[in-house]
Amino acid sequence: MRDLSLHILDLAENSVRARATLVRIGVKADEKRLITLTIADDGCGMSPELLRTVMSPFGTTRTTRKVGLGIPLMAQNARLTGGDIAIESQEGKGTTFTATLHGDSIDCLPLGDLAGTVASLVTLHPDGPDFVLECSSPKGSMCFDSREVRAALGGVPLNEPEVAAWMLDSIREELEPIFGGVIL
Repeated sequence: MRDLSLHILDLAENSVRARATLVRIGVKADEKRLITLTIADDGCGMSPELLRTVMSPFGTTRTTRKVGLGIPLMAQNARLTGGDIAIESQEGKGTTFTATLHGDSIDCLPLGDLAGTVASLVTLHPDGPDFVLECSSPKGSMCFDSREVRAALGGVPLNEPEVAAWMLDSIREELEPIFGGVIL
């Protein structure tokens, strides 16, 4: 994967497949350029057996193919920067994936189009799950919550073209002062 937003997309889609009703995506960059990515869901969670094999490219629950590269690739990219990943999961409760990366490492991937990723997730799954994006850096913080958008629109589908364009522009506008020049 060429940027962190694509890793986030892949991990969030895992949450969708796990039948989550809420997916929380967190991106935090601190003053030392340590980047913490978090994807937490309230989906079906993983059994202890699956949790033990999830780091292997051959540990997948998908029946359409016998490999699952998303988590192993994210782990490799985090470790290349001197960071790491952690996964906590409980059956019936959900899963939390956390990756730390050193943003000042030459091996750290760029953030990519985080706004496009989140807007796409909401647009592709207009009936749920809901997505919350929480971002912070020394320059500020922001929160986008599809539940608030859904409530404000009063029944207008979230995949309407005008709504999708507004969400994308709104998220980009909020992200620019937070991450502009920090980890982009």
